This record gives sequence, structure tokens and C-alpha cells, in this order.
Amino acid sequence: MTEPGTVASGRVVSVNVGRARPNRATAGGVSGIDKRPVDGPVPVRAPAARGVGGLAGDTIISARHHGGADQALYAYAREDLDAWSAELGRPLPPGSFGDNLTTAGVEVTGAVIGSRWQVGEVLLQVTLPRLPCRTFAAWMDEPAWIRRFTDRAAPGTYLRVLTPGAVAAGDPVAVVHRPAHGVTIGAAFRALLTEPDLLPHVLTAGDDLPAKLHDRLRRRLRPTG
Repeated sequence: MTEPGTVASGRVVSVNVGRARPNRATAGGVSGIDKRPVDGPVPVRAPAARGVGGLAGDTIISARHHGGADQALYAYAREDLDAWSAELGRPLPPGSFGDNLTTAGVEVTGAVIGSRWQVGEVLLQVTLPRLPCRTFAAWMDEPAWIRRFTDRAAPGTYLRVLTPGAVAAGDPVAVVHRPAHGVTIGAAFRALLTEPDLLPHVLTAGDDLPAKLHDRLRRRLRPTG
């Protein structure tokens, strides 16, 4: 079931790709988390394997944790970057959190899992919340970063590519499909990390949950019955 018509719209502020740069928290001493804006349009593909990203020119170092169909792109809201910038007292340009798409005017953490976004000529699907890691913490170089990011619970979302094409800064973002279950990326993030009572609610998303997320939720649910 879907609410009829276009639900919401926004725009792409920036399209960002990464290059391999030093990072003390990784086994190989480098990561691709440093994403920087590029001029568009940038080709977008649907990756078939882990370790392969959806954005042309983007670098992925850790094939175990990044890339693949359910994590083809990572989107973060400009509004959330601005809130963090005010808290940290320093500018956070697009791509600062490793985001491929920096957006404005569209719910990102509040996106319903399984929603479809029309971004220019590309059709994307909301899949997973971003979970903080040591690589992210080392990149940000802020005290207790993993705990602070977790407590803020504004993780942004990974996206699956349903229809390839190209994206560019300024492209409209239209939420053209929103599943009626209403389970959001933010709820999944909190269920996994801070609010286990939400686990049964998140599982009601059913087939809209990527297998990786479904399995992790089920494992978290077992110890509490």
C-alpha cells in the first residue's frame, strides 16, 4: 500500500565522491570517507557486488562494510549538517559525513524504509540507516563521536538504485512512493542502538527491510524474547 501521489519533494545540494585518503582507524591506513563535491551530471549505477558503489568515480576501500545493492549511495540532509556545524563550531561542507548526496527539503532520517525517491532521472529506494564506526570517528576527530552521533539519532540513509542514470546538484528529489507501514530509518537506527523496544515495530516493515537489516534486527530481538 502506498499513499497516492508525490509525498514530498526537495533537491540535491551536492553530489560527492571520495578518494583514498589516510585514516588511522582502518587496517590499511586509508579510507574513502572523504567525499567532495563534483560537477554533474554524475553517472549512477546499480552495483551487483559488495565493495562497489553506485556513484561513478567514488572510492570504496572496505568492501566488507560498504557498497553493494543496498548501500549503493549514502544521503545526508543539509539541515542535519547545519545542526552539527552549529554544535561543533566549525563548517561542515557537503560530503563531510561521507555522504554521496547532500539533500535539502526532504526527510532523510525520517524517510520510510522502502520509499522510492525520484532524483532527476534516477530512481532510488530507501534501505538502511548509517551506523557510526571507528573510521567515521577518526575522520571527524571529535570527542566521543560515536556516542554523540548515536545520541543525536540523525544517521541519514543508504539507498538502492532501481533505475540508473545520472544525478547533479540542483536535481529535484521527489518521494514518489511511501510504504504504509511507516517504519522510518530513524526508528531502525534507534531500535538497533538505543531503543530495543522498537525492534518489533521496525520488523513490521516486512519485505521492505533489506535482508541485512532484517537479520540484524532479528538477532537483536532474540535476547529479549
